[in-house]
Amino acid sequence: MDGYYAFMLIATALVLMMTVPALALFYGGMTRSKSVLNMMMMSYVAAAIVGILYVAIGWSMGWSGDAESGGTFFANPFDLFWLKDVPTDTYVFVMFQMTFAIITCALISGAVADRMKFSAWLVFVPIWAVVVYFPLAHMVFSCTADSLICGRIGAQDYAGGTAVHINAGVAALVLVLLLGKRTGWPKDKMRPHNLTLTMLGAGLLWFGWYGFNVGSIVVVDQDIPAEMGRTFANTTLATMAAILGWLAVERVLHGKATSLGAASGIVAGLVAITPAAGAVDISGAVAIGVIAGAVCAWAVGLKFRLGFDDSLDVVGVHLVGGIVGTVLIGVFSTADGAGGVDGLLYGGGADSLVDQTLGALVAIAYSGVLTLVIGLALKYTIGLRLDVDDEVGGIDLAEHGENAYDLHSGSFSSAGGGTGVLAKSTTSPLTKNEGASA
Repeated sequence: MDGYYAFMLIATALVLMMTVPALALFYGGMTRSKSVLNMMMMSYVAAAIVGILYVAIGWSMGWSGDAESGGTFFANPFDLFWLKDVPTDTYVFVMFQMTFAIITCALISGAVADRMKFSAWLVFVPIWAVVVYFPLAHMVFSCTADSLICGRIGAQDYAGGTAVHINAGVAALVLVLLLGKRTGWPKDKMRPHNLTLTMLGAGLLWFGWYGFNVGSIVVVDQDIPAEMGRTFANTTLATMAAILGWLAVERVLHGKATSLGAASGIVAGLVAITPAAGAVDISGAVAIGVIAGAVCAWAVGLKFRLGFDDSLDVVGVHLVGGIVGTVLIGVFSTADGAGGVDGLLYGGGADSLVDQTLGALVAIAYSGVLTLVIGLALKYTIGLRLDVDDEVGGIDLAEHGENAYDLHSGSFSSAGGGTGVLAKSTTSPLTKNEGASA
């Protein structure tokens, strides 16, 4: 098992890298130049806050119950408070799950770019982690008989389609509705300022996702090499298929296949295969990937038709992609996979499809209701939204007293007040010159 523990150390580092710097770069490139530092800071502070909270009570809330009984929604927060009585040789698994908590919170930030007060974010993150993420992680990852989603309901979720992606996507939608639209949206074309950063971030996310999915293998009664091979291959092929699915829809709808579309397709495929990585075979992974890429490419345009300002398309990619991947397990899973269940396509009937759909609905309802309560409480106490003048002038300067670029060349405002020459050259026909997100 020494080799397995060594691998888990690497997997944990890879998942942490997915937030800092991968997600920070991915989101940062898609914002305007006057917002990039704030966008990256939201990822970095989420890592700091959630990491400490997870060690204090998060691991206990998720994992302190035994296999027979650990609570339907969460376990006792104080049984393993500050990892009391947790053997040090288990710390690597604590750190691994901690990185999942971190990136889930950080993902939400892309939806609220440009306009959420940094102070409100600092308060929202710890409350949301404790009230929403830690319980949902227990419902999915704890593997106890009483846990709601993967215990009582019996849904499969290999690495977090419900607890991570659906959860973050729903929370993002709730905050967007509470915050309202950015000043000038959608009339003003709020273009990504640096797609090079976004493409780099997408590549790092893909690389880190091997820690995310392959690191989630279940070692009890499993053939570790076989499960690692299946998960690695499925993660790779689904992502490739999603790129092609996204670009095909982009080409049909808007006449061009863009670099932003390719980067977003990468993330859509990774999101969708996350819950299914161990449950399906290679053909199922390709099918899930291409469906997710195509559906998410269409879904990111819904914000214009429905009028909600999801700045970097967290809803269109994470919520929609998470639902696609979670539900399609009920169609494409095979009895040879980690869950041992044949889906609808393999003669297993509709039972698995029903379980997967119900699991997704529970995650949507739980995250949606509690995020709304938290968001309303903050909105009517400390306030969620930046002042209009500070938003127009630039959130980087208003909240951090800094500018990302000080080139003194005339291409960018020294106050970070405009998107500049570079932003004018980075257009995205798919989302009317806005960025789709991780």
